[in-house]
Amino acid sequence: MATENTPPVTTEEATVSLQRSIYDPGYVNAMSHFYRGEMGRIMVWRQRLDITTNWAITSSTAIITIAFANRDVPHIIFFFNLAIVWAMLWIEARRYRFYDAFRARVRMLEAHFLVPMVMENRQMLQGEWKKLVCEDLILPCFKISKLEAVGRRLKRNYVFIFILIMVAWVTKIFLHAPTAMDSVPAFYRALRVGHIPAWLVAFIFVGTLISVITITIYVSKKSSGKISEFGTHRSLWRI
Repeated sequence: MATENTPPVTTEEATVSLQRSIYDPGYVNAMSHFYRGEMGRIMVWRQRLDITTNWAITSSTAIITIAFANRDVPHIIFFFNLAIVWAMLWIEARRYRFYDAFRARVRMLEAHFLVPMVMENRQMLQGEWKKLVCEDLILPCFKISKLEAVGRRLKRNYVFIFILIMVAWVTKIFLHAPTAMDSVPAFYRALRVGHIPAWLVAFIFVGTLISVITITIYVSKKSSGKISEFGTHRSLWRI
């Protein structure tokens, strides 16, 4: 309890006391462990992203090998390849949302805690970043939508897988077609497999192509991604 002889604490003294507590060894140690823990968490989710990508690549490679190794294998096998890759993309997008949520905490600590520490500038520690981090710890939430997550993974990795499948699909039709491919109607008739009509195969092929292109362009315009191509001071990093 303050006595009558105790001088009042001024605003400047309170600010200095707060700034000293920011660099308190106990506080710095706790924040360092918190940063390491969040880094470990995003690395786990990063490995999970690699696993689904590897599954998509492995399954596509196996299906393409089987399709071209045996002439009797119908080209509709690539439909199942597309289904598998779409499923892997959806799973990976869900995992990416978790990865991005934890990555946002790490970026918050790097930008508002580590940078002021490195720059030795206490004024850079001002702001509500600590409040935002605490709110996210109490009530975690995703930072991007499902569509944006799908688009980011599609733009980074899966667009190349889809292009490879499309090229392999068309090549399979031309190489193992029962009749010569000398016209567009002949190519259209070759799309039919058993009781599956040609229009349905064409719809799946064109629909997938349009979906991949549309989502990729949409996300490219709406989101800048995680890392820019070149930094502001890129010349300083040249060896």
